[in-house]
Amino acid sequence: MHKVISRVRVECVQGDIASQEDITAVVNAANSQLRPGGGVAGALHQKAGPGLEEECRPLAPIRPGEAVLTGGHNLPNRYVIHCLGPVYGVDRPEDELLARCYKRALSLAEEHHVDSIAFPAISSGAFGFPLDKAAQVALKTIADAATGLRQVKKIRFVLFSQEQKQVFEQALSSIEST
Repeated sequence: MHKVISRVRVECVQGDIASQEDITAVVNAANSQLRPGGGVAGALHQKAGPGLEEECRPLAPIRPGEAVLTGGHNLPNRYVIHCLGPVYGVDRPEDELLARCYKRALSLAEEHHVDSIAFPAISSGAFGFPLDKAAQVALKTIADAATGLRQVKKIRFVLFSQEQKQVFEQALSSIEST
């Protein structure tokens, strides 16, 4: 499913974020130390190789809502944008910190002339953010930011499960096309 919002194509797919060959930058749902871990961080670090962890080391730690950019190393993408989402019920205000992740990632994408970016469902896994709420925050933030984007023309949500995809598609369908 996709929708065009202010000349930006926003799409939801089920798949592996480490295998998005037609995307310039992928977003890592990072931990504060920017180290390999489980989930998205583990998949991206594994495919990118040890150079990614080496490049990340001096950039850590980051705080919830922050993002940093590195090269893609052995990934098919030029860049990785590492975002630290909030831990639900711990980092407050959760919605604001999660929205800040998406805004900061888009800002870095614009600064580095990125035309396409792929996001996972930030904070909705081990960090416990309710999936439907995370999808609403993500899609509203993207829709609000779309009018100001000059470089980014495609935003893809790469979702691990069919359930995640359905929830994000439902949130996307409630956003008005412009």
